[in-house]
Amino acid sequence: MSLTQIARFIIGFSWLYHGLFPKLLHIDPIEKMMTASLGFSDEISYLITKAAGVGELVFGLIFILFYKNRTVVWLNIVGLIGLLFFVIVLQPQLLVGAFNPVTTNIPLIGLSFILLESKSKQRL
Repeated sequence: MSLTQIARFIIGFSWLYHGLFPKLLHIDPIEKMMTASLGFSDEISYLITKAAGVGELVFGLIFILFYKNRTVVWLNIVGLIGLLFFVIVLQPQLLVGAFNPVTTNIPLIGLSFILLESKSKQRL
């Protein structure tokens, strides 16, 4: 398996996993806390969390299928940066815990830049 394929599947799997387990199959307490910090009712927060889970599943599949599309890779980078800033602004205490957004999002952003670089070299 090539490094490009490894990066593709790690990034795609991450989106799929984070959509499915902490949001759809079992809403993690941290997910509840982050969504609740937006100020919505519990019912609306629940729906937002479920919708985010579906969105992450869809994007994970899109990424796995269309990883060669530079726009998809850039959307991944922007999304990961946006989610990281969401935590920085609304729940900064989460940045120092185990398996936090810094240690998950930044490596995925790095893998995305590796994909972009490998695509630019393939064009030469």
